[in-house]
Amino acid sequence: MPELKQIIEGAILAADGPLAIDAMISLFEGDQPSRAQVREVLDEIANDCEGRGFELKQVASGYRFQVRERYGEWIGRLWEEKPPRYTRALLETLALIAYKQPITRGDIEEIRGVAVSTNIIRTLMEREWIRIVGHRDVPGRPAIYATTRHFLDYFNLSSLDELPTLSEIKDLDKVNEELDLSEEELITPRSLEVTFDDEDVAAQAEAADDAALDAVTEHVNEISENIRNLFAEDEAEDDFDDDLDDDGDAGTDPN
Repeated sequence: MPELKQIIEGAILAADGPLAIDAMISLFEGDQPSRAQVREVLDEIANDCEGRGFELKQVASGYRFQVRERYGEWIGRLWEEKPPRYTRALLETLALIAYKQPITRGDIEEIRGVAVSTNIIRTLMEREWIRIVGHRDVPGRPAIYATTRHFLDYFNLSSLDELPTLSEIKDLDKVNEELDLSEEELITPRSLEVTFDDEDVAAQAEAADDAALDAVTEHVNEISENIRNLFAEDEAEDDFDDDLDDDGDAGTDPN
């Protein structure tokens, strides 16, 4: 199809957010390109971006152009607004939902050993990072939470399979220790290009004995620390105890 590549390239550039392949196909009336043709064009566009300051990135909702991570330090200076700050409690909650979903608030409280503030759940819902996917069939019918496509898009992931494994997070912490970095100086890239081992995580998450549960909890806490660093570039200067809505009770790490 003439100019298929140029049309798709322009559509991705003009779209308000990631553009799915079906949406690209719907741009054409009558003689529509096949999914295979669109994918071939997307590969060509991605190759054209090599050596450029931006890339074509596939996330959960589709494809988008974005600045390459290594240039974020300079591009970020275009905006004066600083990234929001989140409490450790909020990010531990998010990490648990991401790695152990579907999960209830009670499950999270059992693992963390402290109550989960309603404010935390509300903040995660407002950010559209989590959603209610059902209710457990027990007295009280507690809500069951899972992450959303928006969560994947924000963290530059196309699926949950791209989440780092617990062992990889542990290795990253070991590197940080060897570099003798303080808690405030730990930095993790926003996008981690790794493969998620479903069976490995499931085996740890579903272990019935206390020792295995303690190990999973420890790893999830490590994960939350790395996620926490994704939200700010000046961790060494700022306090991590400020919550998004400045709620004192919800914004204090109970641990």
